[in-house]
Amino acid sequence: MIRGVVATAPGKVTLFGEHAVVYGEPAIVTAINKRLEVEVTERKDDLLKIRIVNLPLTDITIIFRDKRRIGAELSSEKAEKAVAYIKKAIELTSRHIGEYRGVNITVRSDMPVSAGLGTSAAVSVATITAYSTLLGKKLSLEEIARLGYLTELGVQGAASPMDTSITTYGGSLYIKPTEGGAPIIRKVELPPNMKVVIGYVPRTSTTKELVAEVKELKSTFPVLIENIMKTIGELTERALDALKREDLKSLGKLMDINHGLLSSLGVSTRELDIMVYAAREAGALGAKLTGAGGGGCIIAIVPRDKLENVISAIEVVGGRGFAAEVNCPGVKASPTI
Repeated sequence: MIRGVVATAPGKVTLFGEHAVVYGEPAIVTAINKRLEVEVTERKDDLLKIRIVNLPLTDITIIFRDKRRIGAELSSEKAEKAVAYIKKAIELTSRHIGEYRGVNITVRSDMPVSAGLGTSAAVSVATITAYSTLLGKKLSLEEIARLGYLTELGVQGAASPMDTSITTYGGSLYIKPTEGGAPIIRKVELPPNMKVVIGYVPRTSTTKELVAEVKELKSTFPVLIENIMKTIGELTERALDALKREDLKSLGKLMDINHGLLSSLGVSTRELDIMVYAAREAGALGAKLTGAGGGGCIIAIVPRDKLENVISAIEVVGGRGFAAEVNCPGVKASPTI
């Protein structure tokens, strides 16, 4: 009998289309070589015990019985928010497979939390995969991605299937939501000479808050914001064509335009803008924020001979810079015992 399962899921960077994808426009996203691990082991009671080791660089333990917390050692509000995704993932998975069992859950991550790298999607998908596997239910990737999306939707109030799809399937994907149905998902080939640098600063707003702020802006200026969303969608289609042609120069220009449009939605910050311009001035072909914004990460497409220059430029202006591999594998699970 399997007594423990470890599932790992990748982080992601959104190349094009964040925020607009919430309103039905397409996006292009790729899995990166930063991963999050969820280990699930059996208990002899019905408690759900969650231990978060390094999200974000803290060690907390929270114990739940049903929906009531009965004990906690809590040192971070951000870690508390991460727990919400785990609880919702267990709740939805239990309902889906028709069984609940008390378990110990331990979370570890290579990624900074709340950075726009898809941490919430990764923890949701990895939890669903590990928990269902422990209970002897092999879910399809389609089921895992769907449950992951419903987890994010339940916690955030609004979500797209983008992050949970890429962390489930891995690789690089073109994703376009559809009304009332499954999203259109197609694999995307990235040019082999495409090199990516990520710049990171701490976030000042959560994804839930930023999605709500954009929604409010859209309700105040519906025509203007709808046009911005449609322009981001058209830009994403042009980026897809540039990727097929391996035209990195055009891809970089489209990335710069995408950042400007996201700034007009109010989701960029001074720190993100400074990193974006620093990366461009150091030789990046293009740079933009990636993810929901409000701090977090930028992504830059960089010629191989400019990688160190761009990383150094990001760090000079106060960010953390690092090169990232793209097109990485999706969620994986294996027994621990």
